[in-house]
Amino acid sequence: MPRRQSFDTRVPTVLVRLDRNPFHHGTLGAARSLGRAGIPVHAVIESSNSPVARSRYLRSARTGPATTSSLRLAELLTRIADEIDDEIDGETDGETPDGPSGPVLVLPLDDISALALARRRAELAPRFLLPEQTEEQLLRVADKAALARTCAALGLPHPRTELPTGADEAAAMAWSLGLPVVAKWSRPWLLPAGRGLRSTSIVGSLAEVRELYDRTPEAGSRLLLQELLPAGRDLDWFFHGYVDSAGRCATGATGRKERSWPDGAGLTAVGRWTENPAVDRAARELLEALGYRGVCDLDFRLDRSTGAYHLLDFNPRPGAQFRLFADSEGLDVVRAAHLDLTGRPVPPHSPAYGRRFVVENYAALSLVTSPRSRYGAGPGAARPGRTEFAWYAADDPVPALAMGLAWLSHLLRKALGAVSRRLRSGRARHPATLPAPARTSPDQLTQR
Repeated sequence: MPRRQSFDTRVPTVLVRLDRNPFHHGTLGAARSLGRAGIPVHAVIESSNSPVARSRYLRSARTGPATTSSLRLAELLTRIADEIDDEIDGETDGETPDGPSGPVLVLPLDDISALALARRRAELAPRFLLPEQTEEQLLRVADKAALARTCAALGLPHPRTELPTGADEAAAMAWSLGLPVVAKWSRPWLLPAGRGLRSTSIVGSLAEVRELYDRTPEAGSRLLLQELLPAGRDLDWFFHGYVDSAGRCATGATGRKERSWPDGAGLTAVGRWTENPAVDRAARELLEALGYRGVCDLDFRLDRSTGAYHLLDFNPRPGAQFRLFADSEGLDVVRAAHLDLTGRPVPPHSPAYGRRFVVENYAALSLVTSPRSRYGAGPGAARPGRTEFAWYAADDPVPALAMGLAWLSHLLRKALGAVSRRLRSGRARHPATLPAPARTSPDQLTQR
């Protein structure tokens, strides 16, 4: 164990993710990070059959509640804490004295979980350790429309954003912003599963804008339209940090996207730990202005025409690629949270510039669809740095195998679905309804 990190391994952690995504590599990263430090790790995820559940560092995996109700989540966490206490009693042959149960640290890994836990924080404390956050504070940054207002109030660069109130107004606003535009749902965690609605999409026509706006009732939140800042080499950056109980952000770093999926507008498929003082300063000033506490993940894009870094997104929880910023002694934002919330000092972060993080499944898709990435190697790429993979680890190889099998099955289902839709589309044009073929003269045949 690293000499400068002293963990209270008596305090277990429950990872919580209500999003039904079996390929969320950030959950696996959190389990490995804490488990390697000797901390007992449990998880609330989409299924006990998830690839994440195959990790040797995960003590148990429970299926999340059927709904995203914060009350149901609080009840489930209480049951899990009781079960953990029973396990501890069994391991000590009942020698644990009667008295208050030990604390359990809870770490949300998606926005809906962070909001649900903040809503129930008062009743979950003191048995559960959580950062000092309120739901209202988190909504200022997690809600995309509220984030635009927050940036405007603080004078932080943010893409020009419009919130239409009708389909025609949406089309007019898109035209004013300039096609193509970025379309986002204000509260993407409310999107229904299986309806084909994406949290963020790039829309290229006014007809598409109108059609998307018409789906507002099923999306569950407002549609907003944003000016599309051009993507390109060395333009996409992110900041991950942990702000402790005293308001200090000792653990914070900037990284650059080398590949994303989808290309130019998606999650980080390949990232590199790269110093960017402008992004670091903007992120820290924002966190201080908000009085933010806890883990955060911020996305920025440079506007070459103005030289300003625009804040695109603020996630009030660990980003999926947070393990990129594990320093030489293993300190990352997840470990920093455990140290701080258990009353231990958080040591300063030691930069490891040049370190890379690769998400195997998404990096492969990015490479196939865009062999010559728009991101490139960029400055600092020649510096030595170890590469960490999201799924494969020599000390924990099984999740990578499970993910690979699940990923192949996922791609096969998508391919079969596409073929089925095409066949159904072809059958819809019944021969009896097709116009009679025009007669072709011999002269026309010779001209073809």
